[in-house]
Amino acid sequence: MTGNRPRLYVGNLPYQLTVEELKDFFAGAGAVTDAAIITDRDSGRSKGFGFVEFATDDDASRAQSMFNGAQLKNRTLKVDLAKPRQDKGEGGKHGGGGGSSNFG
Repeated sequence: MTGNRPRLYVGNLPYQLTVEELKDFFAGAGAVTDAAIITDRDSGRSKGFGFVEFATDDDASRAQSMFNGAQLKNRTLKVDLAKPRQDKGEGGKHGGGGGSSNFG
């Protein structure tokens, strides 16, 4: 997924849904440029959410209006603007220690 196109978060996805099915579903609102379903690192199974990227802000806005609360394979979708990605580089959950382990 590219960082400069409008992205939507899509929650409560059916666990058996494929990326192609996700793209096809959201194409009803506009030009889908990319889509991803987030999977568990260990099992490879869907976590039940993903992201859909659109060519324009208008397409993304239309998709959010059309599909938030919509049914897909007996699941009620939660669709919202995706939050900007967090930089997992510095800081993270391992803290940002000083670099020297000499306490004395």
